[in-house]
Amino acid sequence: MAYVNPQGEFTRDQRYIATRITEDGRDGYPVEPGRYRLVVARACPWANRAIIVRRLLGLEDVLSMGICGPTHDERSWTFDLDPGGRDPVLGIERLQEAYFKRIPDYDKGITVPAMVDETTGQVVTNDFAQMTIDLSLEWTRYHREGAPQLYPEELRDEIDKINKAVFTEVNNGVYRAGFAGTQEAYDKAYDRLFAQLDQLSERLAGQRYLVGDTITEADVRLFTTLARFDAAYHGHFKCNRSKLTEMPVLWAYARDLFQTPGFGDTTDFVHIKQHYYIVHKDINPTGIVPKGPDLQGWLTPHDREKLGGRPFGDGTPPPPPKPAERVPAGHGAVA
Repeated sequence: MAYVNPQGEFTRDQRYIATRITEDGRDGYPVEPGRYRLVVARACPWANRAIIVRRLLGLEDVLSMGICGPTHDERSWTFDLDPGGRDPVLGIERLQEAYFKRIPDYDKGITVPAMVDETTGQVVTNDFAQMTIDLSLEWTRYHREGAPQLYPEELRDEIDKINKAVFTEVNNGVYRAGFAGTQEAYDKAYDRLFAQLDQLSERLAGQRYLVGDTITEADVRLFTTLARFDAAYHGHFKCNRSKLTEMPVLWAYARDLFQTPGFGDTTDFVHIKQHYYIVHKDINPTGIVPKGPDLQGWLTPHDREKLGGRPFGDGTPPPPPKPAERVPAGHGAVA
């Protein structure tokens, strides 16, 4: 399976299943405890967002989670972490089965995160950007006591503006560099990526979080790219002007979030590296996975408290992850 665009610039296919799970069920899928399964892969930055938001909002008891392995082939993500290679709830080996069950001739990417209706085994949506917003706004009745406001109404315009820039230039920008097929396309992507990272550094030099004084959807979206930067994007995608650890403001900001419940404890560096270095064979044909980087720095003091801010606003941190959902020992930062 080829990822590099030999014609030049990488363009992400953004055709997603736009069905939504809402409080009023207007698309035919009302919010119901125990009805849906969030299928993720810890390796994937887009899925990692959904894992974080679900955890911060305390939706574990009403929205189950299936975890795919870190690698996939041209067909689909697979449930190779589960006994017998089958998801224990959906009973399928490949996420592709849930897509085809709803849309037999589905011809787009089989992506995570995906919401699957447990009653039918059919995928409902894979629209990752809308998915986390809906977890905040449509599932409110089932949020834990003390759940943070990740998408507060008074900040939505600013959050949306930041999210658009971060997605275009950073979240997708690293892929635009990594999958570029010509020097010109790569150079352009590289310059755009680091120009935006420099702007974000300037913004975060004087404030603890991207928007307002609490963690919002915007921070979740930036964090998952920063967490993968030195482990994958710096080398594998040639985003090598600077490591994250060489960008002081962003490194401190990322450590601040990493040390916040819901962020670092959902980050699996082993899966991250296995995914990028094994799956993208046209970039790394040997399939060799690097041993580094050293992860101990993620737990060092960040000193961002001096900027003020309240991570969860008037709310509280989430409790520790359920035992079955913990990142395996040795896969996270070393204490």
